[in-house]
Amino acid sequence: KVSDFLQSITANQSVAFLNEWNEKRNHRERIYISYDSTNKNCQAGDIEMLEYGNPKDDGGARIFNYAIAYDADNREPLFYEEYPGSIVDVSQLQYMLEKVKAYGYRKAGFILDRGYFSKPNIQFMDSCGYDFVIMVKGMGKLVSALITERQGTFEKDRSCSIWGYHVYGTTVRHQLYEGDTCDRYFHLFHSISKEHAERDSLETKIEHMSALLKKNEGKEVSFSKAYSEYFDLYYNEDGKKFLFAKEKADVIGREISLCGYFSIITSAKMTAREAIGLYKSRDASEKLFRGDKSYLGNKSLRVYSDESASAKIFIEFVALIIR
Repeated sequence: KVSDFLQSITANQSVAFLNEWNEKRNHRERIYISYDSTNKNCQAGDIEMLEYGNPKDDGGARIFNYAIAYDADNREPLFYEEYPGSIVDVSQLQYMLEKVKAYGYRKAGFILDRGYFSKPNIQFMDSCGYDFVIMVKGMGKLVSALITERQGTFEKDRSCSIWGYHVYGTTVRHQLYEGDTCDRYFHLFHSISKEHAERDSLETKIEHMSALLKKNEGKEVSFSKAYSEYFDLYYNEDGKKFLFAKEKADVIGREISLCGYFSIITSAKMTAREAIGLYKSRDASEKLFRGDKSYLGNKSLRVYSDESASAKIFIEFVALIIR
């Protein structure tokens, strides 16, 4: 009965459900949509969307990607996407935005992880008239420069303390890239606990690297780019035998000084408190994926055809709405 049921669900039925589900939403309401994706391993042989990609847990199997758009304001999943495992998140975003437009969402903003950050994606969201909230790394060139300029001005200022998140934050207006047509809002944050964790991790990494370099002195070895990032590597005259390494104190010192900092960029004007509150609402969509793989039992599809795979993914989505 289960197999017959999976075989009986058609693509037209799932598309019709998503169309009707999204048609019933209040399109006049301004909402923020949290969009995120995960990937699932699968060993079935006859499913076309299975491809080798870059999974978080690489078991050597082919994968497919599964993304969910979640209404963070009303706490409802809106729609899902399934696409081949070789397609990276950053290139999939524009297809999703076209789908959002087709569903009739005009007053929407998007909460995105740093994996979706790219100049073409930002420009595409601007052209659609959509706002965005996106996380960027504190170590990035532009963000680190803004942090360095303002270091020491807000980290201990109680007026910059954001209660509930144990961080201090400030907001800076700046263009996102060269040729950007408008200013963005860079919300800079500092967390003491994050600083301790990141510094401890960095110190441990440097110590392990240093020990391995010491162990290979006098041998004919080569090292990855990660080592030359933190160390000056010295070889003999013919460049084959490794002699010794010297720490790049300025590089390591700069990275230590940036520990604990991160930034959230928004296109709309808002405070640092509002920005981190919006971004933290992504936790709900993260929990959707965790719940999907745990209590809904969908860590493995256990199907062997394209029709059954699509049907089961559709059932997963309906189950997430009900849950």
